[in-house]
Amino acid sequence: MRIPPAIGAILVPLCLGGADAPLPPPAEDPVRVVVETEMGTFELEVDIDRAPVTTANFLRYVDGGFYDGGTFFRTVHADNQPNDSIRIAVVQGGRNPEMEAESFPPIPLERTSETGILHLDGVLSMARGAPDTATQSFFICVGDQPSLDFGGMRNPDGQGFAAFGRVVEGMDVVRAIHQSPYEAQQLTPPVRIARVYRKG
Repeated sequence: MRIPPAIGAILVPLCLGGADAPLPPPAEDPVRVVVETEMGTFELEVDIDRAPVTTANFLRYVDGGFYDGGTFFRTVHADNQPNDSIRIAVVQGGRNPEMEAESFPPIPLERTSETGILHLDGVLSMARGAPDTATQSFFICVGDQPSLDFGGMRNPDGQGFAAFGRVVEGMDVVRAIHQSPYEAQQLTPPVRIARVYRKG
């Protein structure tokens, strides 16, 4: 699959400033993305100015149709994290499982200390294991989740996760998905994603 030149250029690793560098301002013209699920539709606003690498990565999966036919498969609540001393509330989704053989390389971690986008209620962020391993799976915060920011200790490495957008319409749908039936942290059944596409 060819990556559009404009997006490919953004994916070049960036030299972000140090701790004393000013944070970039919010995007003046953010990109909107519509997520249609079997439980309803919600709309995202992604910030390509403050989180260019993460946003460009997400949009290449969107534009390639990878999330069409995907699922929200994981819900995390206070009562289903028995092995975690720091507990969070999120719902996690990902691409169509039939497209698992196709993937883009992992991306560098854009820390919240660099972007200024914190994990507040409705914020969109990338799932990861170690730093610099995020690919296509994303999550949405349900309530404020400061332990997911840089310096937070949800992950022992303290590097946090790469927040890059937020829900601007339909947060009630996200909350309904979060409250759907589950076993352990797996939604039973997963909530199907019909289509994900740029708005306008």
